[in-house]
Amino acid sequence: MKTKMVKHKETSHEWFVMDVEGQVLGRAASEIATLLSGKYRPDFTPNVDNGAGVIVLNCGKVRITGKKAEQKFYKRFSGYPGGQKVTRYDKMMEKDPTYALRHAVRGMLPKNKLATLMLRRLKLYVGTEHPHEAQKPVERKIQDGDER
Repeated sequence: MKTKMVKHKETSHEWFVMDVEGQVLGRAASEIATLLSGKYRPDFTPNVDNGAGVIVLNCGKVRITGKKAEQKFYKRFSGYPGGQKVTRYDKMMEKDPTYALRHAVRGMLPKNKLATLMLRRLKLYVGTEHPHEAQKPVERKIQDGDER
């Protein structure tokens, strides 16, 4: 049996809506990255962007384990001497509740040009409302470690 290689013109993007309230940040990010990259599909092709679009609700209510609220830092560097900025996780969540999840998902996607296309289909919202009813998203639950 020959392996089916999907062409770009044959792709279609389905949409999922996920509620991450009370979910662990890393587990939620890995599930979202799997959906965006299309690895859940039986016709997955690594060089074609045939993943799904993901709408994530309640991004500000994602939880982390351990002492990460005080010990996790987000760093950025301007390129100039003394230009490194460091922000603690809890301060970042106050400033932009969607940043932590977007940063975690971006790190789990492939490091190539397709990652930019995949991230365009990631829609993050702090509340429970979203304006994407036209895409007809399907509800998707994040699998807990106990359910696997």
